[in-house]
Amino acid sequence: MARGVAIREKEGEKTPTRIFSNKQEQDVAKAIGGKQTSNSGATPWQKGDCLTEGSESFLLECKTKTTSSDSISIKKDWFLKNKQEAVFMGKKHTAIVFNFGPNEENHYIIDEYLFKELLKYLKESH
Repeated sequence: MARGVAIREKEGEKTPTRIFSNKQEQDVAKAIGGKQTSNSGATPWQKGDCLTEGSESFLLECKTKTTSSDSISIKKDWFLKNKQEAVFMGKKHTAIVFNFGPNEENHYIIDEYLFKELLKYLKESH
């Protein structure tokens, strides 16, 4: 479950999507010990939604649903854009972070290379 304050809508008003996205980005940054980027990475000098530093440097793109759902469509363009932005930002790894709605658990999509590295690390640490 994502942490933080529940988002409440006023009667007759729809909460802007940006509110849900911002909350998810804050939760992800806190969970991974990273930083949320300004304006969701929509500036000329900073890209991605969340960044980490050091040898594990990641650029993360966050996607959330505004209402609870049983599915989400994953788009190839998310991965292509994420990889381009990682190169621009000098980040070694990328991940897409998604959830199925507000206050739902986040899931991380990584590429095969990184998954194999994770498997290797887990085997060696046990």
